[in-house]
Amino acid sequence: MEERIKAFLDYITKQKKYSSNTYKNYQIDIEEFKDYLIKNQADYLSVDYEFIKGYLMFLYDKKLSRNSVARKLSSLRSFYKYLFNNNVIKINPFKFVSTPKKEKRLPKYLSAEELESLFNTPNITTPTGQRNRLILEVLYATGIRVSELVNINVKDIDFNTKEILILGKGNKERIAEFGDYCKEIMELFINDGRRKILSKHHKQSDYLIINERGNKITTRGVEELIDQMARISGIKKHVSPHMLRHSFATHLLNNGCDILTVQELLGHESLESTAIYTHVSNERLRQVYLKCHPLCNDKEYNKNR
Repeated sequence: MEERIKAFLDYITKQKKYSSNTYKNYQIDIEEFKDYLIKNQADYLSVDYEFIKGYLMFLYDKKLSRNSVARKLSSLRSFYKYLFNNNVIKINPFKFVSTPKKEKRLPKYLSAEELESLFNTPNITTPTGQRNRLILEVLYATGIRVSELVNINVKDIDFNTKEILILGKGNKERIAEFGDYCKEIMELFINDGRRKILSKHHKQSDYLIINERGNKITTRGVEELIDQMARISGIKKHVSPHMLRHSFATHLLNNGCDILTVQELLGHESLESTAIYTHVSNERLRQVYLKCHPLCNDKEYNKNR
């Protein structure tokens, strides 16, 4: 089984071009299933529907969420599909197992006041302060994922059109737009802070965002920086890079942007993934209602009622 797992992981990396995060998740999910097989003295080539049902119950007994179980099931379904396509097994037993309905959680986002407080935290007179402010600006201005942020090359940026070529999930390219505030700090960091960091360590780099040693920054490094800035700013909630993505989408929709445009900007394949951002405040709903309903706008009519 070890050799087949390795071959599958090589396949999703080299041929399917899945991200390193997806690779890690698949590896964890399949290894956990392998441990369950060993514990129950079962052969991975002979598992059936009933055995899989038992495994799902085992996962639920561990108090895992439906979303986590769904992800693990998806990983195993893909692994067994690979075995089937390569004639290792005659039937993919996971094909007949339905995926648990995902829990719908409303995305957490930052208010305009919280964003202002967060953005004012970095000291942009220093190289790392410029870098940290740029991280915040790019994530909020574009709505890109942190994994996409760390892979931006300077050559991917068009300063005239204010666009960035983004390599998203599944190696799919899309264009991310950014505004004047983002452009200003981007140019400041590239021409000042970034040059100083690279010069100090006698290094060169194609990447826009670099760490203090002049190397490509990691997603974990970005997460830690944002968490640190949030604590300094006094925001009373855990702030992650993804929360800035949530804020980007929520604020666009709350200000009248149509959902199809937001879907394209986020790089979502499914509109269902974007629809979760359509939650808006009661005040926003009230404003739209009062503005759009004909009876609310007909002052003459209302005066005579």
